[in-house]
Amino acid sequence: MAKCANTSIRYMDYAWYMSMKRTNVYADPEDLAIIKEAAKRRGISEAEIIRQGIHLAAMANRVWDEPLFSRTFEGPGRTLAKPEVRDTVAEAVRRETDPGSGSAA
Repeated sequence: MAKCANTSIRYMDYAWYMSMKRTNVYADPEDLAIIKEAAKRRGISEAEIIRQGIHLAAMANRVWDEPLFSRTFEGPGRTLAKPEVRDTVAEAVRRETDPGSGSAA
C-alpha cells in the first residue's frame, strides 16, 4: 500500500491488488491540473488518483445481482414523511427481533 504523505491515511496500491489493463482517455486540461496538484499534495501518483476515480465510477454504475435492501414495509400508499419512515422501519425491526410484541400502531 502507498502511504499518503504526512497522514495516516493509506490508499490501495492497485499494481499488486489486481491485474491492470492499459487504456487511453481524453481529459479536460483543468481536471488534469487539479489531479496533478492533488497528487503532489497527497504524495501519490496522478495515475493512482485516476485509478481511484475510475474505480468509483465503475462502482457507482455497477448493476448488482441482488438489491441493496430486500425488505419491504407496509404503508399507506403515499410518500411518507421522514418521521413516518423512521417509525415504520423501527416498528418492523421491533417485530422482527421480538415476534411476540405485536404491532404498536
